[in-house]
Amino acid sequence: MTGCSTISPTFTGLDQAAWTTCKPASTTSKPKSPGYWCVFDLPNKEKQLAELDARAQDPTLWNNPADAQAVMRDQARLRDELEHWRRARQRTADALELAQLDDPSLRPELEREVTDLEHDLRQLEFATLLAGEYDHENAIFTIFAGAGGTEAQDWVAMLLRMYLRWMEDHHFKAEIIDSSPGEEAGLKSVTLTVDGPYAYGYLQAEKGTHRLVRLSPFDSAHRRHTSFASVEVYPQVEDVREIDLKPTDIEIETYRASSAGGQNVQKNATAVRIRHLPTGLVVTCQNERSLTQNRENALKVLRARLLDLRREEKEREIAELKGDRVKAEWGQQIRSYVLHPYQMVKDHRTEHETVRTDDVLNGQLDDFMEAYLRSRVGL
Repeated sequence: MTGCSTISPTFTGLDQAAWTTCKPASTTSKPKSPGYWCVFDLPNKEKQLAELDARAQDPTLWNNPADAQAVMRDQARLRDELEHWRRARQRTADALELAQLDDPSLRPELEREVTDLEHDLRQLEFATLLAGEYDHENAIFTIFAGAGGTEAQDWVAMLLRMYLRWMEDHHFKAEIIDSSPGEEAGLKSVTLTVDGPYAYGYLQAEKGTHRLVRLSPFDSAHRRHTSFASVEVYPQVEDVREIDLKPTDIEIETYRASSAGGQNVQKNATAVRIRHLPTGLVVTCQNERSLTQNRENALKVLRARLLDLRREEKEREIAELKGDRVKAEWGQQIRSYVLHPYQMVKDHRTEHETVRTDDVLNGQLDDFMEAYLRSRVGL
């Protein structure tokens, strides 16, 4: 294999090799190094798409709707990926042709195109870091209040706002399927479904405990408080065969959903609580007015949690065989948001930090996610 660097202002490194091979440029390269290396096997992706196209033409495919839907999803995802890379390659070729004209009047246009191409290729290179088995899937995203009472519940609401802005900026579809309001302010917990390309791949970087330090708006003495909230992220399991849920293994309970009162009071028991007896996992869904929809959403969340549990068990087994020390993910503090006495957001896994706290709380999280994903693959 040969390596390939991303585009530079001189338009080098974007021949056919740039779409087919990659390896780290250096074992000591850091997440913010100006030159980085990517992985995208274009011929193999095209071969996979051709195979999926052939399967999609098979008239017997829809005899099994679950298989057919999986083929359609993979086909659309691969076609979208390939189209992005082909478009970038064509734009690069066009820019090279213009550059070879050596026309000074074209220089401003070329400089703008180079800037746009570098941005697009950085995003494409970022996507190559998402090569996990479920990275391309949609996500189940949950935020829980930790220690800190009302402060922690308000922190959950702040995190929800931050993530919703990030999801909106990345054109992901987010839907709240369960929420529990705080006693005085904020939320005790909230669960969302997040639909979009590589939603789980991106959001897995946020799994863990988030710590907030600030002057409390709920303290009459205006003292400094520390609050905690935990984020859990699971891949949505579209293929129900991934997780076999036996009717004898689950216990389903219905109850009236909490509401603001008045005309909104739920007169029927539409909220659903499902307990998985073998593991003790409990999930609830109450945001839909339909009992059927809440039940479907709860089962979706339960499958996602069981799949994540299976993944963690597999990772522990591999770590034990390798003699690695396994670190518990639950409760692991991954990031601090300090708003007083100074301003700083710092990720404790990667040491990436910024003083632009307002930008982060307004959803500008890409640098933190990228630093985490790069550290995970040793870049």
